[in-house]
Amino acid sequence: MVKSIEALKSQMAKVRTGRAHPSLLDSIMVSYYGAPTPLKQLANVTVEDSRTLALTVFDKSLAGAVEKAIMASDLGLNPNSAGTVIRIPMPPLTEERRKDLIKVVRAEAENARVAVRNIRRDANSDLKELLKEKEISEDEDRKGHDDVQKITDTYVKQVDELLKAKEQELMEF
Repeated sequence: MVKSIEALKSQMAKVRTGRAHPSLLDSIMVSYYGAPTPLKQLANVTVEDSRTLALTVFDKSLAGAVEKAIMASDLGLNPNSAGTVIRIPMPPLTEERRKDLIKVVRAEAENARVAVRNIRRDANSDLKELLKEKEISEDEDRKGHDDVQKITDTYVKQVDELLKAKEQELMEF
């Protein structure tokens, strides 16, 4: 269940909020001598200010390829090159785009809830199997089911809190 929460956090970090964050570029691959290579292996990504990312490319000859990869990504970013430093301003989000992003975030949260519930189902079936094999008593089975439900409720609540925080972050101007 912890892994489900971590996966949700990483998915939500990829949804941009108008604020610059280095993890936005984690999914970008650049063709480096014919092989797709993650951007973070070819450049240093820093936050210049709240709305601008700065990339320092390690190899000057790659600056053009990095710029093209960023433009080709579905993030809607327009990089500005100045030698080895590439600046990426974050465009402001429109109201319509914010609502689309909220739908995406809600879908990710629902996927996380489903993952947590699937883990609960697996744990409950393991308990039933132990009861069937007479390795635990009915009281232990019932207590195990209650414990699993409490843990599940805790993690579903965490998912809801993450969703609420991300929605607020998306709606602020």
